[in-house]
Amino acid sequence: MQIWFKTPSLEDINSLCKNTLMEHLKIEVIEVGEDYLRGQMPVEHYTVQPARLLHGGASAALAESLGSIAAYLTVNPETHACLGVNLDITHIKAIPERRGPVIGIARPAKLGNTLQVWNITMETESGQTVAESRLTLYVRALKKA
Repeated sequence: MQIWFKTPSLEDINSLCKNTLMEHLKIEVIEVGEDYLRGQMPVEHYTVQPARLLHGGASAALAESLGSIAAYLTVNPETHACLGVNLDITHIKAIPERRGPVIGIARPAKLGNTLQVWNITMETESGQTVAESRLTLYVRALKKA
């Protein structure tokens, strides 16, 4: 069952990322399913910590970015906004610099009228779990002008 307010294209989704943290970290949405969003982020000098391993904050940025975009795509953007209120993340596997991208998959756990919850799993290209995350978002009606 498709959950999107309007069927999104990858081009439209990735254009939302221009001039944002996502563009700076080179986070890119690479697939839109009926009920999930898949994206990736390079593990390069700008996403690692001093030991040259994927930075936990970069993983969190990937998780929040994918969950937030997914939530945004489920509502009418002319009448509602989705605002992150909580992000929990568990880091499971260290990824060394230049070992390919980390891939995130965002799937909804709850799509309510005022609250959404998204589970985001981050993996290596070979499918090893890197981190698990849960993002809670408040769905707010926009004020009428």
